[in-house]
Amino acid sequence: MAEDRKAYMIKDDNLGEVRIADEVIAIIAGLAATEVEGVSSMAGNITNELVSKLGMKNLSKGIKVEVTDNTVSVEVALNIAFGYAIPEVSAKVQEKVKTAIENMTGLEVSSVNIRIAAVDLGKNK
Repeated sequence: MAEDRKAYMIKDDNLGEVRIADEVIAIIAGLAATEVEGVSSMAGNITNELVSKLGMKNLSKGIKVEVTDNTVSVEVALNIAFGYAIPEVSAKVQEKVKTAIENMTGLEVSSVNIRIAAVDLGKNK
């Protein structure tokens, strides 16, 4: 494992330990956020469609993860599609990100802070 990456131990038993890199938590958050209707893309224009071409690491851009004592705090920067209510979309993103991280890692999510970086004025339909 690279020295500059953080990893968090979530399980240590007789069989060994399980560690999760902070980048993995960020990717989980990014995937969950981009699945919400009204989210145009992550800040930096990373969409779910581009992930397959650019790779998963790019999805973690615009996301900050902080883990303290098995509790996660996440900051997500989003581009929202024009015409959607920011409070409603943000609440859905917060819930989806929280649920995804808790279900996949077993860590408790203390906060999911949303920053709207831009409004996407639309795509040609």
